[in-house]
Amino acid sequence: MKHYTSLLFISSLLFCWMFISCKSTQRLTDWSLVWEENFNQKKGFNEQVWSKIPRGGADWDNYMTDFDSCYAMRKGKLVLRGIVNHTQLNDTAPYLTGGVYSKGKKVFSDGRIEIRVKLDPAKGAWPAIWMLAENADWPVGGEIDIMERLNHDSIVYQTVHSYYTYTLGLREYPKSGSKGMIDPDCYNVFAVEMYPDSLSFYINNIHTFTYPRIQTIEKGQYPFNQPFYLLIDMQLGGSWVGTVDPKELPVEMKVDWVRFYQQKSIK
Repeated sequence: MKHYTSLLFISSLLFCWMFISCKSTQRLTDWSLVWEENFNQKKGFNEQVWSKIPRGGADWDNYMTDFDSCYAMRKGKLVLRGIVNHTQLNDTAPYLTGGVYSKGKKVFSDGRIEIRVKLDPAKGAWPAIWMLAENADWPVGGEIDIMERLNHDSIVYQTVHSYYTYTLGLREYPKSGSKGMIDPDCYNVFAVEMYPDSLSFYINNIHTFTYPRIQTIEKGQYPFNQPFYLLIDMQLGGSWVGTVDPKELPVEMKVDWVRFYQQKSIK
């Protein structure tokens, strides 16, 4: 009986995988792949597209570094690491983190961007994939959070920020964020579709929520119809994620690929 139950369970999982795969493949037939990054370089990432994120004063970038130990190219993956600072004696930060962005090099608009990534867990780990406006300051230019994961969670957060949501505090009309389940032990695919009148978010090709442009007298509700650059970073600590447990470090964020699609023209 146990053997029969196990077979039924495996068959059910296989059916679900085939159904989701078929559904996602059918959806993406309306899109054309126009650019991709597979991180197949043996040494170093493509510097024509990516730069290391410099140190800043916010929670998300106050441990960023160009230290080589926080970056690796491993079996076709870009590996971004969060580590305890044991060796950089001239750097007083207790932790060091790696992150890359395409600022000033590669921008995206009017299309679908997907990122396949595996997120290792740790207390205080805060990996993120997000976008900022290339030609406008925050929050006026807007922020698109494709994925943020905290600690050991089996959920991720997908959110938009703008003058409308942040400065004016208007986060519920329309709803500015959502949570979705991931498989914490596997690679997951996170995506956003960028339209002139909406942003649609996905996790493993399952739609999570849509943020629309609405008619309103308030300023800055939809600044997302412009070029954005992409940030991928392994963050540690901060007021949202909480304190870091150094015993759970190093922690890694493994990026398999980034793909950008645009809709096929209707003939």
